[in-house]
Amino acid sequence: MSFIQYLKAKVFLIAMLVVGGCIMTFFVCDVCSSSVSWFAKVASFTASIWISMWLGNEYMSHFLDQKISWTKEPIKRFVVGIAGMLVYTIVVVFILVTLFEKGLQVYVGGITGMLYGTVSITFIITLFMTSRVFLLNWKQAAIDSERLQKESIMAQYNSLKNQVNPHFLFNSLNALTNLVYEDQDKAAKFIKQLSEVYRYVLDTQTKEVVPLKEELDFLEAYLFLQKIRFGNNLSIEVELSKTQSMVAPLALQLLIENAIKHNIVSSENPLVIKLVQQENFIVVENNLQRKTLLGEPSQGIGLENIKNRYKFLSSVPVEVFEAEGKFVVKLPLIDVD
Repeated sequence: MSFIQYLKAKVFLIAMLVVGGCIMTFFVCDVCSSSVSWFAKVASFTASIWISMWLGNEYMSHFLDQKISWTKEPIKRFVVGIAGMLVYTIVVVFILVTLFEKGLQVYVGGITGMLYGTVSITFIITLFMTSRVFLLNWKQAAIDSERLQKESIMAQYNSLKNQVNPHFLFNSLNALTNLVYEDQDKAAKFIKQLSEVYRYVLDTQTKEVVPLKEELDFLEAYLFLQKIRFGNNLSIEVELSKTQSMVAPLALQLLIENAIKHNIVSSENPLVIKLVQQENFIVVENNLQRKTLLGEPSQGIGLENIKNRYKFLSSVPVEVFEAEGKFVVKLPLIDVD
């Protein structure tokens, strides 16, 4: 908001400050009650002081709030605010006193006297307003943090529930039943990988983030199960380096699960899912071939689950879009502190 727009929005307040300045004039000027010209001059000065101090410091406070965060840099914001108030008050008082005393020949107490009184009053008001703004920002930050924590906890619970739901277990056991008769060695490996999947799910249910290396190790076991189930109808390409970055646990699995759930997977229409790294993002994309009817009821927790978790974990949002017949999700990598 520009300063002109700010003044337009404060028309009523300016009118009240003018009225307040006029009323105050009767208490500080003995001759004003008997001289209209003196009353007009002194009232103009008093109103000018009130308006410039109130609106100028308020506007500067709003401006500094946009540049310096109370929650991230409270000491810096406080010091800069007080310093700005002092400089602004001294400059404005000097200009107004000089203008009225030399321009209108109205003695208003001299620059020194006016500075002491005005700075003292402005300092008290600014200190009150600063403390109020700080407390409001601190309270809002606490509310946002608690809300995001609740969302993260719920998202983690939903992710766990989605992974261990009866459909996943039923499909895995059904695939295992057929595999036992076809290849006992592969069946034994299937059981081992299935146990690794569930162990990881249980180990990470209370964690907010996990190393990317651990997530990829889990994903390898999970993808083995899916490849047994779908065979060549499902192609999953993973081109991710096991960097020191962190990710939300089970986020990659959820994206793959969603792609399988919402798209046709058949020999005529194989589903291709790719996981690659682009700068500070993990990109998960699949070719779009949506099912007309879902074979499993949707839990309604997929992408919203992931978006809410990353709001809590990163300042960089999750990106979701469609492009050139592909569905793409970009997850920001979380740096290790």
